[in-house]
Amino acid sequence: MKDLPYGWRGKLGLIYIASAWSMDAEYVDMAPDGVTTLTTRVALSENPDHFTVDDVHSLGEDAVKAAKLLAQAPVGSIAFGCTSGSFANGVGYDKELIKRMGVASNNIPCTTTTTAVVAALNAFNVKKIAVATPYEDALNRLARTFLEDSGFSVTNMTGLGITSDYEISNTTVDTIYTMAMEVDTADAEAIFISCTGLSAVRLIETLEADLGKPVVSSNQATFWHSMKLAGINEDVKGFGSLFRL
Repeated sequence: MKDLPYGWRGKLGLIYIASAWSMDAEYVDMAPDGVTTLTTRVALSENPDHFTVDDVHSLGEDAVKAAKLLAQAPVGSIAFGCTSGSFANGVGYDKELIKRMGVASNNIPCTTTTTAVVAALNAFNVKKIAVATPYEDALNRLARTFLEDSGFSVTNMTGLGITSDYEISNTTVDTIYTMAMEVDTADAEAIFISCTGLSAVRLIETLEADLGKPVVSSNQATFWHSMKLAGINEDVKGFGSLFRL
């Protein structure tokens, strides 16, 4: 297969935050042979070391422009890879954004991270979830509202209180593992690890074994949904039971 070009099985388009570095790296980790990712970036904030809720609210316009740019390449799907940027404006905003991205990209199938997360949780047929995030309280409240308005019951939620995008990307695997284990409740049917800045995918198999329930991360769900939209049905092993559904 070495004589075949990159992306011979499929190409995924990704719109990611300019000040973060976890999601595109995890896409590479999860990608089967022949699947490649083409990434463009949008700015989260003029000061990524202390971003605000207002910064998150305003990402959509840049995502639409980025989708138009990515469409110059033959990608099979385009994902806006920012969880808070697609939940902060409430239920329905993600779908509105997808429509606008689709128009801008000349009808390439599009998704957002929160759209993908909801699809992943629905694929597991769960309704009660515990949620671990790196966010401060204001964003956590918006996340809870979005998830509850999407039909889920949040049994517990914890956040690290981080407002620096750099610090989110530097969050250690041990911290993420501990947070996910501690947020679990007996009645939670699944765990959701929110934020595309957290490097969680390498932990998912271990967490699922230790917790005895499904674990969904933002990056895992977005990659899974992007593959589906692009019509790529290759096996993805080692990154959670979502890919075995």
